[in-house]
Amino acid sequence: MRRFTSRLLHLFSPNKELVSQLEHLLGFTPKHIPYYQLALMHRSKIEEIAQNNERLEFLGDAILGSIIADYLFKKYPYETEGYLTEMRSRIVRRETLNNIALRMGLQKLVQYNQNDKGLSRSHIFGNALEAMIGAVYLDQGFHKTKSYILKQIVKPYIDIEALENSDTNYKNQFLSWAQKNNHEVSFDTVDEKTEGTRKVFTIAISLNGDIVSEGSGFNKKEAGQVAAQAAIDKLSISNGKNSQ
Repeated sequence: MRRFTSRLLHLFSPNKELVSQLEHLLGFTPKHIPYYQLALMHRSKIEEIAQNNERLEFLGDAILGSIIADYLFKKYPYETEGYLTEMRSRIVRRETLNNIALRMGLQKLVQYNQNDKGLSRSHIFGNALEAMIGAVYLDQGFHKTKSYILKQIVKPYIDIEALENSDTNYKNQFLSWAQKNNHEVSFDTVDEKTEGTRKVFTIAISLNGDIVSEGSGFNKKEAGQVAAQAAIDKLSISNGKNSQ
């Protein structure tokens, strides 16, 4: 009865379109919509810390890490601590979460400054996914959050075998390919600006003197990885082996 009443209220809510989108994304009807609105608000849209998703991102990151650790510990009872640590790292790293968020379609809901083209090539959607996890935790509690992560994230989007064999150090992949094919490469900082309390860096990759890609991040390492991934995709480089 309570669930029916909650659903009925949402049907007449001014946010009913968002509620419908969230139901599809989450697999359940959210109770307190402002948590999710906050999770979807990037600081490029609203700088005030209380009105953007940075704090929820912090919370979601911690919860996700603990639930993934528990999942791996139980799924692989005979694997070493080193294996479990590495696999958890590969699952919760920014590149993995950003790819999952894009496959989910979360980028369609995130509120950010779309005039800043660098942001769409950064990891803000993976960060928003972590913030969404934080919102689920506040709205539904730990057990529902665990169920959401396992059913809506791990089961449909995490392939442990593929992660075991993957190398997501895109910069190393790109540099290895360039060296094998005698290309000259440079990673250059082309922009540096402040958003709220944090800096955003944009790195451009030049191949034989021509810029082939750019990437943005909250540090130069992250921006370089984003730019390298974009270059690999643009040039159709497979595991650093294709030649141009």
